[in-house]
Amino acid sequence: MSEESGPRAIAFFDVDNTLLRGASLYHVGVGAWRMRFISLADVVAFGWSQTRFLAVGEDGVNISRLRLRAMDIMTGRTRDELVTLSHEIFDSRLIQRLWPETVAVARAHLTAGREVWLVTATAQEVADVIAERLELTGALGTRLATVDGIFTGQLVDGICHGSRKADVAREIAQAREIDLAHCWAYSDSHNDIPLLELVGNPVAVNPDATLRRYAVARGWPIMRMKVAQLKAASASKKR
Repeated sequence: MSEESGPRAIAFFDVDNTLLRGASLYHVGVGAWRMRFISLADVVAFGWSQTRFLAVGEDGVNISRLRLRAMDIMTGRTRDELVTLSHEIFDSRLIQRLWPETVAVARAHLTAGREVWLVTATAQEVADVIAERLELTGALGTRLATVDGIFTGQLVDGICHGSRKADVAREIAQAREIDLAHCWAYSDSHNDIPLLELVGNPVAVNPDATLRRYAVARGWPIMRMKVAQLKAASASKKR
């Protein structure tokens, strides 16, 4: 049972390279290939982008293009199929790639009585499953348009990325009458600077070079995680 301390607040967490190592869209792609939604060539393309993402961080043009391709995978499919796919990739791929330190911080916020929301460019259904499985408050993701429960290939309000993340975070805080000055935000990417600047407690998590310089200049806390710790946590879960 949680015990609230201090004013009501929300902790906002980015997903890719903040809550988990790498890009969630790659794992969506692998899961879609296993379910025969896409070709092997698509998976290879996703794999190359994942390798680059891990090496140098987010490349705005490349990642945006691949996010759109990942969304396009589901065109003509149903929401139920995406939810099923999301559960499958969480169990088979995502759970072993969660940064234990970031998950621990999220749970500490919950214990303190704060809400914890994911704010991510990944599809809303994928984000919802991650939040549900980690027992977080909720998720704000990219919404895919549907007609009669079938994805049309269109987006609702565009990709939840950059300044859009700040917009949706502001909306959820206002709806709950929560002062953003009391809130937290966690991200690895300079693209999320609008979100980080929105709150009173911004934290850079394994930041890319641009965000690292920005955070240092402003005295923001920086969390650093090591792949060895991730592997140790993953090995422990398998025992």
